[in-house]
Amino acid sequence: MASNGRCDAYKLKVAAVVAFYMTAALVMVFVNKAVLNSSPDLPLLFLLLQLIIAVVLLHASAAVTSRVELPKLELHTAQNLIPVVSVNIIGLVFNTLCLRGVEASFFQIARGLNLPLTIFVSSIHTRSKPSSRVIFAAAVVTFGFLMGVAPSSSLPTTSVPSTLSLFYGLLSSLFIAFHAVLIKSSLPYCNNSTIQLAYWTNLGSAALLLPFVFLHGEFSILEDLVHDSTWDPNVYLWGTLITGIFGFLLCVAGLLSIKVTSPITHMFSSAARTVIQTVLGVWLFNDILSSNRAASILLILLGTMYYTWIKSAETAVPPPSRRQNDVEALGSGRDGIPKDADGELTVIFSTPEEDKQ
Repeated sequence: MASNGRCDAYKLKVAAVVAFYMTAALVMVFVNKAVLNSSPDLPLLFLLLQLIIAVVLLHASAAVTSRVELPKLELHTAQNLIPVVSVNIIGLVFNTLCLRGVEASFFQIARGLNLPLTIFVSSIHTRSKPSSRVIFAAAVVTFGFLMGVAPSSSLPTTSVPSTLSLFYGLLSSLFIAFHAVLIKSSLPYCNNSTIQLAYWTNLGSAALLLPFVFLHGEFSILEDLVHDSTWDPNVYLWGTLITGIFGFLLCVAGLLSIKVTSPITHMFSSAARTVIQTVLGVWLFNDILSSNRAASILLILLGTMYYTWIKSAETAVPPPSRRQNDVEALGSGRDGIPKDADGELTVIFSTPEEDKQ
């Protein structure tokens, strides 16, 4: 009975984390899209301001509650976190550029390759092989994304994404896959604290991005826009504030999602979010939903449901021989993944509650 209670509590915990992550992510996508539509020449400055707001909010949170403990800025820690910070900011830049060039409902389709890439990167990192059923589920979801990318004669020219935007989506998918895996190996350098890792990630990403904002001339562009009577600064200012706040929430939610679940489960939860995002894109931005894109959504749902059914079955009877090396299992040995205080695994399997990216 006690074991069942702990299992139910764990499922509720994971469900809450994923729901929190999905809500913050949806707000970010649509407000980001609105700002990028109004100020398409300021993508890097927009991203820089979001990162700065997140850092400020972390400081404010630490001042209000002792539960938020900011890390000491030490050179040794910074050096160890260079990989995850660098991959994070590169992925964010390509993510922003991709969103700028495609419809909101098409955004996740443009980044559809994050699923097989995450499985591949996770397998290499953990030196383990996903089960054939997991690979099949990933193939179904991926085929759904690819179907959405396929040309369609029913789409108007304005709704067809450019090749460059799709390339940005591919690069974004690649770096998101790396980032999802690097987070877990980086947590030990931050005392296994997602908050401390979020602080390092936002602060480091802002520092790395600032020189490129100058090189891209976006401060000069902003100055010109301020003197342009046709530019509405309210969309940019309010959009920056809202996305800065929700970017902070998304950063924490994303880190919690990956810490509580697995990189692959995290990616599949993002795939489920794609369906909601597509519906909202059609409703809010009047995006075109072609038969190809509708079919891709159906395949995404089928692949996601099949995957979560597989993981639910594995949870019911966990195979002892795979506990240390399973892609979906976490331990505290050489991989540095933390255990709970009572010595049990932080996460054993993903559960059917959530599944993205």
